[in-house]
This record gives sequence, structure tokens and C-alpha cells, in this order.
Amino acid sequence: MLKEVKKLLDERKKKVLQAIVEEYINTAEPVSSNMLTQNHGLKCSSATIRNEMSELEKKGFLDKTHTSSGRIPSAKGYRYYVDELLNDNDISVEEIKYISSKLETKVNEIEDLTKITANTISEVTHYTTVSIGPKTTTQLIEEIKFVLLGSRMMMAVILTDTGLVKETIIKFDEDINEKQVETMNYMFNNKLKNQPIETIDRPLEEYLYDEMTYSVNVIKPIIDQIKKVLEEDNKVYLEGANKSFDLPEFNSLEVAKNFINILDTKELVADMLNSGFAEDINVYIGEENEKQELKDFSVVTFKHKVNGKDLGTIGIIGPKRMDYSKVISVMKYINKKLKDDFGDGENNHF
Repeated sequence: MLKEVKKLLDERKKKVLQAIVEEYINTAEPVSSNMLTQNHGLKCSSATIRNEMSELEKKGFLDKTHTSSGRIPSAKGYRYYVDELLNDNDISVEEIKYISSKLETKVNEIEDLTKITANTISEVTHYTTVSIGPKTTTQLIEEIKFVLLGSRMMMAVILTDTGLVKETIIKFDEDINEKQVETMNYMFNNKLKNQPIETIDRPLEEYLYDEMTYSVNVIKPIIDQIKKVLEEDNKVYLEGANKSFDLPEFNSLEVAKNFINILDTKELVADMLNSGFAEDINVYIGEENEKQELKDFSVVTFKHKVNGKDLGTIGIIGPKRMDYSKVISVMKYINKKLKDDFGDGENNHF
């Protein structure tokens, strides 16, 4: 399909489409042929540009508004621009310095890194960002530590391979002692170290019953509470929500209310962030979004991994008139920066 679309557009049509998209992103006003000749240095007459605009409209790349003779990009036009025409190196020296200084912050937990990254993207692009940590069930257990707090109470600390730390309190219906806790530390780590969290299941219970000969009143509360705390939904973090309301699209009460509802619906945001493909950066424009609530918006998701480890997903939500060049350039730089700073070697923070 993409090859067919490429054949439909000659070089002049590509230049006209690129100029219209970028002009509309900058001004939020329908674009006329005169605006293109004045602002984009196209070396052809206004009449020729009008003909090209008419052809682009017929092919579905432009829409004509009812209130103006100018054109605006369609979803198809934005998609072609993103895939074929945009500059993905649209980032200034000042922005690089700012991003680098923000990402040099020392972090101990992966959620902190995700929040810092999302905040940085929002500050540089001036769009709203949402973020979520890595899926817990795919992480490996690095260590489990049990600490006796009382004769019928114990704390469990679980560390995963991505740096996630979970703590929980476990209560029992019968007394336990230090020697039992010491044995539990050994047995749980012997069985679970470097194993996916999802292996904490019924067969593990049966294994521990057989090996430790402790009663169900001791083993079952531990398994149940560890599973509960590890399977809790990841927190969704929001940055720069107020920035979107400065955009003209949000003068529409319907669009503004829809946007607020999206941000208030945690499940919708989590589904949006978890629905991406395998690529580092994914762009969804209008109707391309799986959720009907997002049809008026564009979403760019950034799935970052270091050494094969999932570090979570960050999404930018904005109007279809989003500055894709800036957003994708910033995300690509941050992706490279994270891999350089948090990959194998002496700079690895995890």
C-alpha cells in the first residue's frame, strides 16, 4: 500500500504536501497557495501550487474547510508526512543540553527514570505525556528478602531485574520464628532467583510445602501476598496536562472534555501505552488509535529497552496537528541517550 502511495506523489507534490503540513502545524490556520509561495520558497507559481493542492485533495491527502479556501492536512496526509517527509533531527543544541542534564539524575528505581523521562519530553515538546512502568509479570526476580517483624508478622522485599522494588507486610495465623524466616529466605531465592514473576503460582506452593514441611497457614499467606503486590497495576504518571489547553484545538468544549476524560481513565491510558508494536517509537493518528475516545488526537508512544529489559512506555497525546518532527526527534535522542547511559558498562545505573 505504501509503495502505491509513493507512486502517486511526484517530487513537487511531496514538497507542497510537506509545506502545507508544516505551515498548518505552525499556524493552525488553513493553508493557501499564497502562504506557501511567501513562506516556503516553492519555485512555482500560485496557480501551479493551487493545481497541486487540488490534486492532493482528490487523492485524500488534504481536506478543504467550509470556512476558508485554504486546505488542511487529512489523516492520510499526516501519515505520509510522518512516514516519508519529516525531519527526525529537529532538535537544538540547547534542547540536547537540557535533556542531557535532566537524564543525568541518579535514580535507584525504574519508575523514577520513567517519570523523569516523561517530564523531560513534556518540557521540551510542550505536549502532555503519560507514562507507565514495565509490565511486572515479564520481569525476573533478582532477590526476595524476608524480615521478621513479630511472632505473626513478616516483611517481604522483592527486587526485580529492572530495579523495581516492592515491599509488603505478611500476617500469619500461627507463630513463626527467626529460623523459619532464614529457611524461607534460602528456599524462596533458591527456587525463584532469575525466574519470571509469573512463576509464583500453584506449583510453587506445592514445591514449598514438600520441601519445607511448613503448614499451609505459613506458606499460603506468603504466596498470596507476594502475588498480590507484584500483580498490582503499574501506576500511570501524567506530566504537562495543562500545556494542551493552550492549543487552539482545545477551544472546542467537546475536545477539551474528551481529553480530560481520557486522562482521568487510568485503564484507557494503560491500554493505549501497552498496545504498541515492537518498534521503539510508534505513531497513531486519529482513527488509527484503537480506542474511539482517541479519534480526535494523535498519540506517539515510546517503548524503551536497555539490554533487552523493558523500562516502560511513555506516550505523548496531542492534536492531530502535532509537531511530529519535534516529538519524534526528541524521542529518538532520548532513546539513544538512555541506551548510552543505562546500557552495559560502568554507567549502568541498575
